[in-house]
Amino acid sequence: MSVNDPLGDMLTRIRNAQMRGKSTVRTPASKLRAWVLDVLTDEGYIRGYEKVDGPNGLPELEVSLKYFEGQPVIRELKRVSKPGRRVYMGVGELPQVRQGLGVSIVSTSRGVMSDAAARSANVGGEVLCTVF
Repeated sequence: MSVNDPLGDMLTRIRNAQMRGKSTVRTPASKLRAWVLDVLTDEGYIRGYEKVDGPNGLPELEVSLKYFEGQPVIRELKRVSKPGRRVYMGVGELPQVRQGLGVSIVSTSRGVMSDAAARSANVGGEVLCTVF
């Protein structure tokens, strides 16, 4: 099946798995998905992920979800920049999610990073998603 928005598909899979209380979720592998999962791991929103072979021989990423006292650690996961409307922001315009309690994931010229890392590196870019 063809997916128009691979990153949005992965975020939806994570949201759906957390609503069902699953411990892991699988998504097709890609570099962008892995980079976003790296940021989610570094920020403490997921336990981690690993690359595995899927049932049809194609590589997949198995994401280990994180819970605290029975509730998902990720309360809100929103796609900002979509295929139909890309959202680019300079370093001074990067959004703060819930007064700094959440994280914006930004694709910059220096790689995919959190909004705080982008501010410290003094680079802007495409705002991929927000996490709280």
